[in-house]
Amino acid sequence: MTHRDPVLMGPGPCNPYPEVMEAYARPVLGHLDPDFIALMDEVGDRLRQVFQTTNQLTFAVSGTGSAGMEAAFVNFVGPGDTVVVGVNGVFGGRMCDVAARCGAEVVRVDAPWGAPIDPNDLIDAHPSPKMIAVVHAETSTGVRNDLATLGAKKGDALLLADCVTSLGGIDLRIDEWGVDIAYSGTQKCLGVPPGLAPLTVSDRALTHLRETPQSWYLDLNMIAKYVTGGDGARAYHHTAPISSLYGIHAGLGALLDEGLEASFARHQAVGDALQAGLVDRGFELFAAEGNRLPQLTSVWVPEDRLPDGATEADVRRSLLLDYGVEIGGGLGDLAGKGWRIGLMGHTARMRNVQLLLASLDDILV
Repeated sequence: MTHRDPVLMGPGPCNPYPEVMEAYARPVLGHLDPDFIALMDEVGDRLRQVFQTTNQLTFAVSGTGSAGMEAAFVNFVGPGDTVVVGVNGVFGGRMCDVAARCGAEVVRVDAPWGAPIDPNDLIDAHPSPKMIAVVHAETSTGVRNDLATLGAKKGDALLLADCVTSLGGIDLRIDEWGVDIAYSGTQKCLGVPPGLAPLTVSDRALTHLRETPQSWYLDLNMIAKYVTGGDGARAYHHTAPISSLYGIHAGLGALLDEGLEASFARHQAVGDALQAGLVDRGFELFAAEGNRLPQLTSVWVPEDRLPDGATEADVRRSLLLDYGVEIGGGLGDLAGKGWRIGLMGHTARMRNVQLLLASLDDILV
């Protein structure tokens, strides 16, 4: 293994399932070929199982997770609408930015980085918002926020959830928890290279769909006619990224073959092992106990264990170049002082925990 073939354990793309890489090598069909349309329908069916929903409008947006975020806002939010957004990390802040660009009145509810957002603070922030938006699993901090309580107390508001880091890795019950709109990404716990954004929209949310969203490319009025056919025949909207859809089809298949509960248990087991191993080596966990993600671990780096004259970035560089392990640096309060370590999808294996901990034993003093 060299630095050109690393074990990716950062907060970004993780190593894909082997089945996914085989799928990318398939011959490319036309985006209107009946066989491709059938595959696209199967992707929707598989996403419904993973999202744990019956929403008809469930598909993979052609774009990365950020495209899913934008689609979730521009189709339902416009000038004069009030949007309550929970912020306890980078991606809650991005939600505020996107909602504001739609012309919404943004009511920002902040919690300290590393701590979960109190659902009641979001509910009490405004008497009648159009939407309440929150990140389920905050990638910048490793914190899980409570969707179930929000769904139970949301009232008439639409509940929007960023599930980029949670889908496939921890329990996520769209219908049971009352989530109206949710988006994700492929490169985290689905074990697929980046390029698509799974999106699901409830029938209730569709009654609030804007007639003319600010984005043509992400207009669900038109996209729905292509991905579901609507009430008539399929209507071409844009050229779908064929190979990426082959990949997500295979990745979802691997996940469902394993079983959702088994995947959740695997992520929890390796996350627990990593976090215990890091604490044993003098690291302090950043995320609040009780709301820590197993698939994304954030830690303060103990300066007294760094080699003489080395920074945390030097250690990460050594891990990559000398041991073939890539982990992520910190953001916000953690920048230059902490790490974010991902164990997601195919990467969530005990051997990767052992590899990282053994490598740290070699490097740290």
